[in-house]
Amino acid sequence: MKKFLKKILPKTLLYVYWLIRVVRIKVIKFIPRYDEDELITAHHCDFMKDDRFLSCYNAAVTAGLAVSNTIHWRAHVICWAAERAKKLGGDFVECGVNKGFLSKIAMDYIDFKALPTTFWLMDTFEGLSDKYITSQERDKGVKAGGYESCLEQVKDTFKDFPNVRIVKGTIPDTLPEVTASRVAYLSIDMNCVIPEIAAAEYFWDKLVSGAAMVLDDYGHSGHEEQKWAFDKFAKERNVPLLCLPTGQGIIIKP
Repeated sequence: MKKFLKKILPKTLLYVYWLIRVVRIKVIKFIPRYDEDELITAHHCDFMKDDRFLSCYNAAVTAGLAVSNTIHWRAHVICWAAERAKKLGGDFVECGVNKGFLSKIAMDYIDFKALPTTFWLMDTFEGLSDKYITSQERDKGVKAGGYESCLEQVKDTFKDFPNVRIVKGTIPDTLPEVTASRVAYLSIDMNCVIPEIAAAEYFWDKLVSGAAMVLDDYGHSGHEEQKWAFDKFAKERNVPLLCLPTGQGIIIKP
């Protein structure tokens, strides 16, 4: 045994030294530029220094609209999609609004008040509806409600936006209330699969070419039913679905 240890020990120590040296070098080189919302990266994120973006983001935080105020990269993606939509011509739709944190950021970012189009805000404004939660989601702990009633706050937040329409109720029940024939922006964030797929199917033919559908929950752990359903949705339409490290999914309408 002693002979065996003497034989392998130098090689083992050399391997450990090499491993520590390589890991140490990589750790020293890795200086995160972004570390929030379960995303850590050393890649550039210039939007975190952009005055226009930060002004819109911080204003929404100050207004008390944020459930979490550490989702800058997700908000950046929303602003990117809104900026694209601004040039395409068509209405904006957000399914799953809560207090309107991301929608307010997007509207301020592109000066939505000045656009000749409508932003439709769709939500129960009091959380999830029990009748649209699947048994699989219930097994994972998804429950009805979960959010404080916020309709009056949303009305107050967007009272100065003449081109905003607030639609209260459950999706898919309220989908026909959106009369838009052309949609240039679609954000979906309802935390359960049935209303999300219903919204995607309802608006798909209304989406203009180049419009982005942003799926907030797509890549997040615990939202597998939504991921699998949207994988199927994209495959059936022969369109690619991009999963972002933020957990969001993106589909661009051909």
